[in-house]
Parts: sequence; C-alpha cells; structure tokens
Amino acid sequence: MSIEVNNVVKVYGKQRALDDVSFGIGPGEIVGLLGPNGAGKSTLMKIITCFIPPDEGLVKVCGHDIFEESLLVRQKVGYLPEHNPLYLDMYVREYLEFIAGIHRLGHSARSKVAEMVEITGLTMEQKKKIGALSKGYRQRVGLAQALIHDPEVLILDEPTSGLDPNQIQEIRALIRSIGKEKTVMLSTHIMQEVEAICDRAIIIHRGRIVADDPVSALMKESSLEDLFHRLTKSVI
Repeated sequence: MSIEVNNVVKVYGKQRALDDVSFGIGPGEIVGLLGPNGAGKSTLMKIITCFIPPDEGLVKVCGHDIFEESLLVRQKVGYLPEHNPLYLDMYVREYLEFIAGIHRLGHSARSKVAEMVEITGLTMEQKKKIGALSKGYRQRVGLAQALIHDPEVLILDEPTSGLDPNQIQEIRALIRSIGKEKTVMLSTHIMQEVEAICDRAIIIHRGRIVADDPVSALMKESSLEDLFHRLTKSVI
C-alpha cells in the first residue's frame, strides 16, 4: 500500500477532529477526500505528511511508519498544503533551485528544476517573481516544489481553491497526468473535481468516514453531490 491509515484519532480540546479513521490507498490510485469545511480533511493530510502526530492509530507511507521513519516518509511524499506557502520575493526558478537544495538533489538539481518547469507549464514564467504570478501559476509553482524530488505519493489539499474556470481545468489536467505515474490523494469539497479527476472517493464528515468506494459505484444510484449532501447531513 502507498498509504495505510489505521484507527487514527486526533483530538483538539473537546473536539474529535478524526474519529477512528481507517483506509488504504494503493499505488497508482487517484483518491479524492471529500467533506464539508471542518470535516477533518486537512488534519488527516497533515498527519500523513508528518506535520502533526495523531493521538491514536497507525499511519504508514510506502511501508514507512510516520513516527519511527518520518524522514523516509517525507522523502516519499510531495505535499501541497491548502494555503500554498511560497516565498513571494523569490523568482520561480530561484525558488525551485532552493527547494532542490533542501532535498539534496546535488548534480541533478538543475535538470530536475528544468523538468519541473516544463511539466507544470512554467516555462514563460520561470524568470518572474512568484509574487507577480496569478494564483493559477502560483499553484503550478506549488505543484513543482511538491514533485521536484520525484515522490511516490502526492498529497494535495484543495489544489484548485480560488482559481478561475480556465485555471481549474489546467490544474485538473496536470493532476490527471501526474496520476498516471504516482499515487495521488487530494482533498476538495467540489463534487465535479472528484468526478473529473479521481478513481475513488472517500467522504469524511465530523471526523468519520461515511463512504469509501470507486466514484463510478458511488454514482450508480444518484449524483455524487446528492450522495454527499445526504451522508453529511444524516451523520450525528
């Protein structure tokens, strides 16, 4: 399994942000994590990427435990957080070279930066300051930094949030292309996003998984949007 999550619990004060969450994601899957705001999506992704620890449970990425082998997990994972953290005063290529240095890519750094610039469609923007880019191109820079060390698993938190329709289509196409070679997990509350990109959907509500099936199976009896509203309103 690329991602194994077993009986994970995370508590903030009196709130159980994650309540006994378990699932597995195999190599080459593109999985959408659906849920309303506050459902626990970002918390779950932060746990998988070793940013915060769970209070209970076990998580492994590519067979590596997030507690005992966190550095190996970080090497296997590319992560684009919901609020894309970029150095706005740096130039695109300069920033990617900086990230390549953090990952200690050595002699391959320059060629890897050039590859990421091409893959993410940043060729015309690579000599611009990140602060001068549109939000769509900033998302591309975020994807480039997440991919530069060639991770096996890509974790994307709301990758198209705030983008215009053309930018959304471009980022979705890019994610689909990346998903041909990597395991991808993305969070969203946009039903069309899951239908357009994902093989499988996990719906989470109030910290609990309320559905986990292939997208085609979830849509057999009703639209994904109808199912989502029904499940997220009925769970107490």
